[in-house]
Amino acid sequence: MHIDLTGKTAVVTGGNSGIGRAFSMALARSGASVVATYFTGDFEPFAEDGQTIFGVALDATDSEQVDAVMAEAAKKLGGKVDILINNAGGLMGRVLASDMSDEHFHNVMDTNFSSAFYCTRAVLPYMPDGGRIVNLSSLAAHDGGGNGSVIYAASKAAVIGFTRGMAKELGPRNITVNALAPGFIANTAFHNTFTPEAVQEANVSKTPLHRAGTPDDVACAALYLISDMSSFITGEVMEINGGLYFV
Repeated sequence: MHIDLTGKTAVVTGGNSGIGRAFSMALARSGASVVATYFTGDFEPFAEDGQTIFGVALDATDSEQVDAVMAEAAKKLGGKVDILINNAGGLMGRVLASDMSDEHFHNVMDTNFSSAFYCTRAVLPYMPDGGRIVNLSSLAAHDGGGNGSVIYAASKAAVIGFTRGMAKELGPRNITVNALAPGFIANTAFHNTFTPEAVQEANVSKTPLHRAGTPDDVACAALYLISDMSSFITGEVMEINGGLYFV
């Protein structure tokens, strides 16, 4: 079934690479107008099925910058943001708790959790009733993550609590708030940088579907949560891990 988002507007944080880029392209392919934020590197506007995806630089851990950029994004999108995908995040490095600096702790928490809060708070004045918010959690929120990722796991668990709290708060406005918890998604900077090849292969071998996930697997799940088909689903966490972990 094709999901038609014609006339809808969307902001995807971290929307220019990896899973974020898959979100941006899936939304545009479905007819939405999309602003993708990016933190590092240069952004070249890209198109999908005739829809141009516009980029806006953003440090999502800076609340004042987030406020300004969400206002700018809403202006680009005609004054409203129907859909927000809080995708910005990262592991930032594998560090044992016993060796962890305060700086690393706050950097990981801010990148994965504070960013979701700041962006959600900033977009709400521009989001009409019936909007959709999707937050990116992780399998690590359930199983504690791999070696040296305890704070990453904690930050992604915080995203789940935030999702459920906001689902209650925004329910009266008919805005749904849900989360995605991807497992092993291959061919992303996250795993290419921080997960050794042997560990990646072990994850695949343990997965009942015997393959790694792809960014498109995650994007398709987001499309369902954004669509009218999921209008009575809120405060939920969709597990996308090929059966590697059951909640």
